[in-house]
Amino acid sequence: MMKVLMFGWEFPPHISGGLGTACYGLTKGLSGFDDIEIIFVVPKAWGDEDQSSMKLIGAGDIPVTRKKIKFDDIQQKIDYFEVDSMIVPYVDPDEFWKLSSIKRSSKTRFVETDDFGKIKFTGQYGADLISEIYNYALVAETIASDNEFDIIHAHDWLTYPAGIAAKRISGKPLVIHVHATDFDRSGGSVNPKVYAIEREGMEVADKIITVSNLTKQIVIEKYGIDPSKVVTVYNAVEPVTFDTRKALKRGIDDKIVTFLGRITMQKGPEYFIEAAHKVLKRTKNVRFVMAGSGDMMNAMVRRAAALRITDHFYFTGFLRGDDVFNMFKMSDVYVMPSVSEPFGISPLEAMQSDVPVIISKQSGVAEILTHAIKIDFWDINAMADAIYALVTYPALSREFKKQGRTEVDSLQWKNSAKNVRDVYMNTLNLINKKI
Repeated sequence: MMKVLMFGWEFPPHISGGLGTACYGLTKGLSGFDDIEIIFVVPKAWGDEDQSSMKLIGAGDIPVTRKKIKFDDIQQKIDYFEVDSMIVPYVDPDEFWKLSSIKRSSKTRFVETDDFGKIKFTGQYGADLISEIYNYALVAETIASDNEFDIIHAHDWLTYPAGIAAKRISGKPLVIHVHATDFDRSGGSVNPKVYAIEREGMEVADKIITVSNLTKQIVIEKYGIDPSKVVTVYNAVEPVTFDTRKALKRGIDDKIVTFLGRITMQKGPEYFIEAAHKVLKRTKNVRFVMAGSGDMMNAMVRRAAALRITDHFYFTGFLRGDDVFNMFKMSDVYVMPSVSEPFGISPLEAMQSDVPVIISKQSGVAEILTHAIKIDFWDINAMADAIYALVTYPALSREFKKQGRTEVDSLQWKNSAKNVRDVYMNTLNLINKKI
């Protein structure tokens, strides 16, 4: 039996992107193997997470607690630790650069705890992000000391210090999972503190999993990592039943074209708006929806107003859970014009809902999808032409729906989980050979 100590951060529905969705899908996929047991470390459980395939147990304000969860449909038990924390992924750490409860001297480091020996976590945003990450690593030391496991798996940069701490105290091999790098999040203007954390995680790790070859090349070229250490494992989607694909009734006959994601530079929302403007010059029988939130939201609202397209352009704010699939069900076209997208799960979710997709060539998911229209994110003319074709020619739309559904139904987490399991086995074999 192989025991995995896994550090994650997000869990649906409390997510800011695809990280939580990927961690959930992968963990469920791994639980299907009889020879794997998982100790899964996550941030605070809020009680309203999707429990259709997992049972989550939290412990309120207790900073570290040990519980059991299992997949009801698989009967695979998982150890679950709740770590009440206030770290949020995909943000600029400088926004959170404040003094925290950590006290330091020239010789040692002290961490302030309460009368019960618990580290103070407020569960709110706004505290010092870097200090919170290393407090999380301290908790990881305790967990690693008190439990038996064979391998460590840390998801994304916020958990790399935790993974490193667990490796150093246990001597067990570390696999890190790169869902994104700061080159993706920042558009190239990397934060040196984040870069340093990412690079240390990559250097200390025994193996690195990237979500696409696009990300793999960034890891090799920008962080100076040995290519033999990096393996690509593509993300996937949960299978859906036919009922979930049924279209919702809507009050308009116009076609609906949707952008769904964080409204940040990385996601290319401005290109979507410019393409919408071009399409609306050719036809008025189409509505555009920008679903999500982010630091470019106000600028996008102003741009839509300046282009005088607000009568055919809508902003929904952040969507989660069923609202995401309901938005897909109402859509006729989904567009993901990302400037730099390590993978991109949302096009797969759209295809599951029988929605034709247009994706940027600068996305990892473009490496595996055949039945998607691929354009350069900056080519708004090509984007507009693709949108116009899909909303104007029913036969074209039907063909992309049919072929896309068949393609995406084969991209399941159980297959990705098998590849991750192979990484575990190969890593353990390499370590044993060295010993």
